[in-house]
Amino acid sequence: MANAVKSPNRGLMVGAAWQRKRGSKMLKCLAFSFLVATTVAASALPGGRQQVARGAIQIGLSDDPAAAPAETPAPPDDKSAAPAAPNDAAACTGVTFTRGLKYGEKNLNVLDVATGQSSGMKRPVVVFVAGEHFAGDSDEAAANPLVEQAMCFAARNGLVAFSVSYRLAPAAPWPAGSRDVAAAISWIHENADLFGGNKQEIIPIGYAAGAFHLASFLGHPEFQERDSYVAGAVLVSGVYRPTTDAGDGEKSYFGTDASKYDSQSALPGLTAIDVPLVVAWSQADAPRFVAQGEKLKDMLCSAGHCPRFALLTKPGSPASVFDLDGSSGDLHDRLRQLIGQIDARGLP
Repeated sequence: MANAVKSPNRGLMVGAAWQRKRGSKMLKCLAFSFLVATTVAASALPGGRQQVARGAIQIGLSDDPAAAPAETPAPPDDKSAAPAAPNDAAACTGVTFTRGLKYGEKNLNVLDVATGQSSGMKRPVVVFVAGEHFAGDSDEAAANPLVEQAMCFAARNGLVAFSVSYRLAPAAPWPAGSRDVAAAISWIHENADLFGGNKQEIIPIGYAAGAFHLASFLGHPEFQERDSYVAGAVLVSGVYRPTTDAGDGEKSYFGTDASKYDSQSALPGLTAIDVPLVVAWSQADAPRFVAQGEKLKDMLCSAGHCPRFALLTKPGSPASVFDLDGSSGDLHDRLRQLIGQIDARGLP
């Protein structure tokens, strides 16, 4: 599994993406949409659903390692759907949500997917891992309005968008979150085509606690499952190594034995991968988040593959990747460049 997240054809020029016929329509649409992103309405929690295709494959996190892949259960019925507010509906016009897809055995092992009008071409896939907490008492996934907003924007502009829920401490301490990300990516890899997505163009986006879980998935090959390939990744306002000044929730996940923090860190492993990265944090982040983002950036540059970098000018959120909250500075440009680099490879 050590090479599961290695990116092929490293070093291709980003600018080549804009000359390729393949995918050019999607990229032009994104380029235009980024300019008007701040006009998008506030988030919606769309109630529209579709039945997941019967060919979907359940993989990962089975309590029985010998169990065969199972058919994905249908999403919950519409009684549990949150309706869109009248002033929010426009943001998700033309977007279909499929909710509550199981990628594992636990209640929190679920994902949602948002899709727009199909063009007949396989589309890049963005995966939001945007949990803000390491710990919690809830055993049910809750919708995040800012994630929903970003998913709708992505789906309306030529992407397939997933969001991932994961288990929380104290019931699920380290490395449960990273293993959940691995299982979810593997599920998406196996099923992306059912939603019009290209499994060779999967780009996970980690925010806050979700950024650590994504970084740990990338930097710890022992946590990865089959089909763990990702084409790029975005890490926003994350902690990448546990520290003794962490809050109670973080300590609940990592434990209080500081001698284990180096082995739990994602930093060394991230310097050994070949995945194109975007790293961002906000001027408004707590100093330890800024320090960890700077350390990750410096370590990657010292290892010979500097990430694309963006500094958010206001407190960040999952919607920052498209500048829907007015905070992202040039983060949306960095994501657009990353998609362009991936598209330029000419993968099927």
